Amino acid sequence: MNRDSEQTDRLALIVPALDEADNIPALAANLQAALRPGHELWLVDGGSRDGTAELASKHGFRVLSSPPGRAAQMNAGAAASSRPLLLFLHADTRLPEGADALIEQALRSGARHWGRFDVTITGASPVLRLVGTLMNSRSRLTGIATGDQALFMTRRAFDAVGGFPDQPLMEDIEISRRLKRLSPPRCLRARVTTSGRRWDQRGVWRTITLMWRLRLAYWRGVPAKTLARHYR
Repeated sequence: MNRDSEQTDRLALIVPALDEADNIPALAANLQAALRPGHELWLVDGGSRDGTAELASKHGFRVLSSPPGRAAQMNAGAAASSRPLLLFLHADTRLPEGADALIEQALRSGARHWGRFDVTITGASPVLRLVGTLMNSRSRLTGIATGDQALFMTRRAFDAVGGFPDQPLMEDIEISRRLKRLSPPRCLRARVTTSGRRWDQRGVWRTITLMWRLRLAYWRGVPAKTLARHYR
């Protein structure tokens, strides 16, 4: 086995999904362009009724079923793989070209155990580009990442913090807090692109206000289950 094939045997990409059939073809095309062959591509379906699982299988994903909830789905995907590097990607997020090489380089020295990409948010409102810029700056300042930024980590780090916490909201915030005890994140300047559909559907300013209220409440100790009811 040559050195390049050894590198492509290292990464498992895990996509939690629920009724994401419309996104699967574009996601598969993006991964084919952004990643070298040889990585594991997992889609963990949380009970879709639109054919997400079947379509994903046709596009080359290994498909698992899991109870709904991103934390449970991502943990199930990680448990199904033995790869030493894990990348968690939302179904409506697209990776930059060479994302796998960037992750390998970011974690190669062993000084950092996890990280994320910068993000650009696309959508109807021009404010979304500013939202993405502020999200990147806040993340770089606090060392806390969101799922929209395509979290990646070593399996050792994932196992050391017990995976994603069993909670219905803020699982990305909580795992970031735990991973920070191992090392600061590697904040890559390369950008993923994610859909601003929830901002467009709910209203940009309304969504921004809601998310800040929820995060502040979470930092004050309000249980994630309580916050999830407000989010819905």
